[in-house]
Amino acid sequence: MAEFIKIYEENPNPKEIKKVIDVLRKGGLVIYPTDTIYGLGCDITNTKALERIARIKGIKLAKANWSFICANLSNLSDYVRQIDTATFKILKRALPGPYTFVLPGNSNLPKVFKKKKTVGIRVPNNSIAKALVTELGNPIVSTSIRDEDELLEYTTDPELIFEKWEKLVDIVIDGGYGDNRPSTVIDLSGDEPEVIRVGKGDLDVL
Repeated sequence: MAEFIKIYEENPNPKEIKKVIDVLRKGGLVIYPTDTIYGLGCDITNTKALERIARIKGIKLAKANWSFICANLSNLSDYVRQIDTATFKILKRALPGPYTFVLPGNSNLPKVFKKKKTVGIRVPNNSIAKALVTELGNPIVSTSIRDEDELLEYTTDPELIFEKWEKLVDIVIDGGYGDNRPSTVIDLSGDEPEVIRVGKGDLDVL
């Protein structure tokens, strides 16, 4: 049964953040707020946790297209091949913000993602998400929590999220109401930027 933890975005309580990090380090799954919709995440270095998310989502881990949540752009070189100045300028303009950027992956990717040519990078403008990644010391692998209801594609109320997910995850963070629009996804791995999905982020960053 998951724990339901209230954390305030204006000033995330370090004690509560540490409690979440302890769970992530032990292979736990956490639902947490971002600057768009709530995300389901785990420690990027924990294969068992990654496999748990894949089972929940009903997909093979090797085929999963999940985002890497980073605290800032300094983590970029850990998992992304060297990028040109034009690409870096776009990232600098847009992040932190409601975007997922698809970038060419490098050889440091965790074993389960080794065959992937690209990775999705997110730096959300949300102090809870940033505090989690900073305290953890490496990215959180994340996927959105979709709703079966076609009118309400994404649940925004943390209490309803908890009701639905309490038997599947270890912690649900109540960080206030989420947004119901996902991030804008932009592929920067080719010669020209390609918009994959229009979400919350404006396209004027390109």
